[in-house]
Amino acid sequence: MSAMNQLEEQDVRDKVREGYGAIARQETGANSCCGPTSCCSADGATDAGQLARAIGYSEAELQALPAGANMGLSCGNPVAIASLREGEVVVDLGSGGGFDVFIAGRRVGASGRAIGVDMTPDMPAKARRNVADYEQRTGLQNVEFRLGEIENLPLANGIADVVISNCVINLSPNKPQVFREIARVLKPGGRVAVSDMALLQPLPDAVRGSVEALIGCVAGASTVEEIHAMLTANCLSEINLEAKPDYVDSLVAWNDPLYLELARQLPAGTKVSDYVVSLNISAKKPIGRCC
Repeated sequence: MSAMNQLEEQDVRDKVREGYGAIARQETGANSCCGPTSCCSADGATDAGQLARAIGYSEAELQALPAGANMGLSCGNPVAIASLREGEVVVDLGSGGGFDVFIAGRRVGASGRAIGVDMTPDMPAKARRNVADYEQRTGLQNVEFRLGEIENLPLANGIADVVISNCVINLSPNKPQVFREIARVLKPGGRVAVSDMALLQPLPDAVRGSVEALIGCVAGASTVEEIHAMLTANCLSEINLEAKPDYVDSLVAWNDPLYLELARQLPAGTKVSDYVVSLNISAKKPIGRCC
């Protein structure tokens, strides 16, 4: 993994924050980042609901969401991976409009808590506007949204039973620090359940140099091997990494403009999912000293 200096890291964060702020201020998404006509869904042919159903969210879950919470930013279903239980504390990294937080809140119930963290001010603001709707629908008062960077989580040590994230860690310019923070906020025995974009092999330089691809969840992604190394470096164990190439193949088939452009740039005889996949990441923080 190549190192970035602080100025480069801040430049990446500013670009991502600007792009996701633009999405949050629109009701139907934007044409940059992972909005519903870009990285994480198709151009016109597929809306946010169709994408969510395709990656495993149920119709009942989608119908129960507050309006606008599903912004089409998903590349998997970390709530399903997490196997949440009543009474657990769940932290969602890069919670956006609250999509997975609102679903997780129902799973953990009145004795549990779901906390979303996002660095783009427009995102937690959007999610908070839907809290009253969520509480009215569920009778629960167990969700909250905090402004903060996933590299510096505004959370105490050992607060979380589960850390989830959906198509966000790939955007961080300092992924090793994200995994350090995940390990810090997890309780002993706590779980990681993440859906993210990952690389099976390094992308060609022309693709990695594209700012559009970076904000579109691709050029900033780590390889599967790098993700495994970051998990083990932070004493996380029982690691399972499940590549999901069908997700990317579907976006190409749905004529997503970003993925069609990636396909155009790749060497002849290769396809996007030879390089880029959705990756289900699960791991546990051991009980007791591990390192």
